Amino acid sequence: MRVEQQPAFVLHARPYRETSLLMECLTRDHGRIGVVARGVRKERARLQRAQLEPFQRLELDLLLKGELATLRSAEPSGAAMRLVGDAGLAGLYLNELVVRLTGRQDPNADLFERYELTLRRMAAREPLAWTLRRFERDMLDSLGYALQLDVDASDGEPLDPDAAYFYDPEAGAVPGRAGDARSVRGRDLLALAEDRSPDSAGLASLRRMMRQVIAFHLGGGELRAWRVLK
Repeated sequence: MRVEQQPAFVLHARPYRETSLLMECLTRDHGRIGVVARGVRKERARLQRAQLEPFQRLELDLLLKGELATLRSAEPSGAAMRLVGDAGLAGLYLNELVVRLTGRQDPNADLFERYELTLRRMAAREPLAWTLRRFERDMLDSLGYALQLDVDASDGEPLDPDAAYFYDPEAGAVPGRAGDARSVRGRDLLALAEDRSPDSAGLASLRRMMRQVIAFHLGGGELRAWRVLK
């Protein structure tokens, strides 16, 4: 099947055979696709590897057959988003998260839009920790794993902003114990639900909570980027 002018981002690329690349791309209409870019590592290749860098929105022409697609052409769509320093590392974390939590060829236009929005926020130097928590929340929602952030899973009552909770990935927020490293305040869960940035202590507890939730959906695994960001 021919796919033309498909909006996409390169998530990951590695050498493939002598002169090619094997890429993982997030596309708007076809989800994550494995793409073979033949010959791009040749010195005089028509399409250069530099044109296939992460964080640049592309328009791809592909020949999709089976699990892998063959790249026919790639054109930049708009200016590349410059992510430097910590933002660059955070961008690599986004890419690894998408690769690990999505299946190939599972269309998800909502995830594509939220991913692009997150890159734009990071390029605009919006607060990085809050930007990542928003993406994690929104990505889980796009994948059908929406977080229940405003009610107590044990009794269905609204969360108490001053109480401590533990977030069970299978059930939601349940009463916790203040001082427990895994606990998160009700006000911080509500802030995430309402898209309001909490204070620095709240951001730190939400970061720990989101790692626990993501690790659950990874089957107990972890991401390489977590060690780098630490």
